[in-house]
Amino acid sequence: MKVLTSNTKMADLIEANYHLLSVLVRLGIEGAFGERTVGELCEKHHLDTTTFILICNIYSYKDFRPSEEVLRKGSVEDIIRYLHQSHDYYLNSALVAIAGNMETLIQPCTQAQKQVIWKFFSDYKTELDKHFAYEEEEVIPYVKGLLRGKRMPGFSIDKFEENHSSINETLLDLKSLILKSLPPFCDDTLRVRLLNYLFALQKDLKCHTRIEDEVLVPMVRLIEDPSAKVIPESLETEKGNEDSDSNSADILSEREKEILVSVAQGLLNKEIADRHNISINTVITHRKNITRKTGIKTVAGLTVYAILNNLLDINDIPQQYSAGISPPFFCTGTLRFD
Repeated sequence: MKVLTSNTKMADLIEANYHLLSVLVRLGIEGAFGERTVGELCEKHHLDTTTFILICNIYSYKDFRPSEEVLRKGSVEDIIRYLHQSHDYYLNSALVAIAGNMETLIQPCTQAQKQVIWKFFSDYKTELDKHFAYEEEEVIPYVKGLLRGKRMPGFSIDKFEENHSSINETLLDLKSLILKSLPPFCDDTLRVRLLNYLFALQKDLKCHTRIEDEVLVPMVRLIEDPSAKVIPESLETEKGNEDSDSNSADILSEREKEILVSVAQGLLNKEIADRHNISINTVITHRKNITRKTGIKTVAGLTVYAILNNLLDINDIPQQYSAGISPPFFCTGTLRFD
């Protein structure tokens, strides 16, 4: 692991990891760097150098874990500032770019295929909206209040940690659908461009979650109780997410296709077992195999997969998966989210 210090030249930092460019923009560091160091630019932009280095290390090294000393020394204000700017970046830059590229990519698809893809993407955006709204309206005001010496009755950072859900699962399903299930007549150049956006967003969101779980939570816990002993634990490994593509050559059996269709139609495990005259345990085993082979975990994602692969007609799925998305949402022109 290369040691990053306040004396490291910013240009050298970006040369080592150009993905940090978007991090700098979110922290308000823009323009040419010249020969200026990390410390000089942090001072110019009123950023705590320790906190800046902490954020860069998380984005650069997946095994990096901040020490308690660094957590006590860092700036909660700068972490909050970064998280807030990241929320804006995801919703108003990253997702907009993804939507525009996706709209162009799926133009050759049938109306039904467009409909389910946009529904899936729209639901993901709604999921992100709700996730970030909770943090903007509850968590960030709570932390700012603590910094002013005020506590919010009935709320603590532990409550946030308990309710902090993953925002990557649906994105992983979307990536798998674009990678494996779009019709072959969709332009490969556009497909690769969209996948680059999706992979970049996936990586950025993972780092974002790590900053919340491994930096913000323990930092705030120290404000709540300065005597607390805080040693951040490693994030639980998301099994199957990174390695799901290793099984991309696996082909669904006819029985697995039948089970997948039943899942997409909204049936519960017991109902699926009754329909196909098999045990619930067998249904569960088939569903695990389907997830492993397709790389898709959510019911909504499997529904889109079934339609894109002509296993199911859009008229044969529950209303919540096929309704609500109609022109002008997915017609040509500017994509809308209303």
